[in-house]
Amino acid sequence: METTLRSPVTLTAGAIQEVRKLMAAEGFDATQSLRVGVKGGGCSGMTYILGFDQKQEDDQEFQIDGIICVMNKAHEMYLFGMQVDWQDGLNNRGFTFKNPNASTTCGCGTSFAV
Repeated sequence: METTLRSPVTLTAGAIQEVRKLMAAEGFDATQSLRVGVKGGGCSGMTYILGFDQKQEDDQEFQIDGIICVMNKAHEMYLFGMQVDWQDGLNNRGFTFKNPNASTTCGCGTSFAV
């Protein structure tokens, strides 16, 4: 099993708390890790992926505050230095992404271009 010492992305305290809440839910598959990644699509060209998944062969693994995370090695160039936060406001509830590599982002904050 290959692991990295540094974390390519960070989670704020609020995001860590929300991820832990999801992992503590009844029926959560404890064999899954938190996947951080990107896929084509969205208003600005690429959309963020954040969810639970099995580790794949081309993934790197890292930990953030004890949470095992996986990311496709090819996605690191788009996501290195990104911060994931959790917003729990009246008008905005969900995970948000602050990506220093994005040249443009959309209004909804879930897609970007490089």
